[in-house]
Amino acid sequence: MRQDILSCGTNSMINKLSLVISDGTDPRRNLALESALMASVRKNEMILYLWQNADTVVIGRNQNVRKECNLTNIRKDGVTIVRRPSGGGTVYHDLGNQNYTFLCASENYDVSRQTAVICRALAEAGIQAEISGRNDILVNGRKISGNAYYHHNGSSYQHGTLLVCSDLSKMPAYLNPDPGKLKAKGVESVRSRVMNLAEVRPDLTPEMLRGLLVSACEAVYGLHAEERPQPDPEVFADYLRMFTSDEWTYGHEPGSGYTAEHRFSWGNVQLELQIRKNIIHDVHIWSDSMEPDVIAGIPERLRGCEFSGRKMADRLSQDAESAILCDIAEWLKEWE
Repeated sequence: MRQDILSCGTNSMINKLSLVISDGTDPRRNLALESALMASVRKNEMILYLWQNADTVVIGRNQNVRKECNLTNIRKDGVTIVRRPSGGGTVYHDLGNQNYTFLCASENYDVSRQTAVICRALAEAGIQAEISGRNDILVNGRKISGNAYYHHNGSSYQHGTLLVCSDLSKMPAYLNPDPGKLKAKGVESVRSRVMNLAEVRPDLTPEMLRGLLVSACEAVYGLHAEERPQPDPEVFADYLRMFTSDEWTYGHEPGSGYTAEHRFSWGNVQLELQIRKNIIHDVHIWSDSMEPDVIAGIPERLRGCEFSGRKMADRLSQDAESAILCDIAEWLKEWE
């Protein structure tokens, strides 16, 4: 795993621990509040934000909603679809799921320390957890938590889920898992690789877990958590407009053009090119990569390029500091 994902702030200067617990279950408002908190986090502050969504499918920043989701079942059952700013894959939330976010200045961002809060809270509940791969937390070899990450304007957050007593039977009805991704993990279905914490401790509730998370965060950071005032209402309103817009949620409507798809060790990529007279006029890319900004920058690099695997690869390789760009460039070379 990349060092910048594991730990971006080994010399933490955090001297204030703030607590925000959402009083609603609308995912659009909860994500708007998360973004508004990120925009207002102070230099030496850590914000622990706890929230729950009612019957929601959350897709990663660069994912194709029409491929990842069963829209027929989602609309029939009145489930909300939201797109988050962070990368990663699609997940289902209900009120049996507890969400958490750690927000701080990027210089104090430390995933290993933040994840230690989760593991400590679970240990206090008598549950032994282990970290697996790039973003999962496992209990008895099965996933009970997934994490995603976002960095913007000098601030960063890690957010994730904790399956407490979620209705896991609904996942197959709403999500269209990538068979290649499941095969790579050696499992047959989404349902087979996840579990609720209630299977280990039946009396555990999201409310109980929230208290354990606060206590664990105080212990890890050696600070008392203080309730934080709500962020600027105008900033919150701006983010709410974004998260409720179809443009943000659904994005580009796939049309005609050249399409290709490939699975890399770090995630899946779907590429759609609109080509006129052998020149790439438009690019749309979807991915569950954990580095959303890298993926989001690819269209600008490829627009105006000749439709040639070699020349497209050269465009991506130019001044490329990301291993993701280099991997995609190697894949494009194969198109020749």
